[in-house]
Amino acid sequence: MAHATQDFPAESAERAAWLKKKANWIRLSAMTMNHHAKLGHTGGDLSSADILSVLFPGGVLNVDPTEPRWPLRDRFILSKGHGAAAYYSTLAVRGFFPTEQLKTYMDPLSMLNGHPDRNKLPGVEANTGPLGHGLPIGVGAALAARMRHESWRVFVLTGDGELQEGSNWEAAMTAQHYGLDNLTLIVDRNRIQQGDFTESTIRMEPLAERFRAFGFAVAEIDGHSIEGLTERFSNLPIEKGMPSCVIAQTTKGKGVSFAENQPAWHHGVPTREQLAIAAAELGVEVAW
Repeated sequence: MAHATQDFPAESAERAAWLKKKANWIRLSAMTMNHHAKLGHTGGDLSSADILSVLFPGGVLNVDPTEPRWPLRDRFILSKGHGAAAYYSTLAVRGFFPTEQLKTYMDPLSMLNGHPDRNKLPGVEANTGPLGHGLPIGVGAALAARMRHESWRVFVLTGDGELQEGSNWEAAMTAQHYGLDNLTLIVDRNRIQQGDFTESTIRMEPLAERFRAFGFAVAEIDGHSIEGLTERFSNLPIEKGMPSCVIAQTTKGKGVSFAENQPAWHHGVPTREQLAIAAAELGVEVAW
């Protein structure tokens, strides 16, 4: 049973539309933050927004913004720590801190670093940035829950290019060895990493079969379908006794025409004029 609840439409179609609007707000907020900082990772912020919207404001994660360190909370780890602007925007939407704070992104002494810092920001479970660390941390957390006979779950969101780090596969072997069905790995499969497409850098397919070979139960879904994400995350584990891997097929720069599927927007920073275009295409405004 949830420790804290939030109000959202009960009817599924209305709820999906409500969450899509939240996701688009997260997108525009992240772009505005990157514009302010003159730094950031816009493409991956945009590709992960629907996933984050379903997990946090969508109520999949059993968390309480009024008590961020509640012992029985579900744990979420953003292994792709460079997606911080979207993550921070999501935490603000869920009520962990005021949205007004987002305008300080990467300012001197701001609690909103370029990568998440659990010592500064409520809702952050692990310091991430160097790639390949989130899944090993998540495996340790899931194993801790198992050893304590506690029911909280662990969700880890990785980038797809990040899976070229060998530490992920060491962690995967450990997760299957212990049968950690309280662990869900979500792959933001947008097919672009820094500088180029993933398949031009190091071929990753058949990714689902690779995770199955490492002992995960695997589901491939549309990472921009609110209904599909909600359905999948509401029915975990995929198979009892096995860690779950959800490969979310996404588009880098999703929702913004000039950024979609463009490798340059991995690091792209929008101009004020581009923000206006994005706001019109996304159909939202940021209040701050």
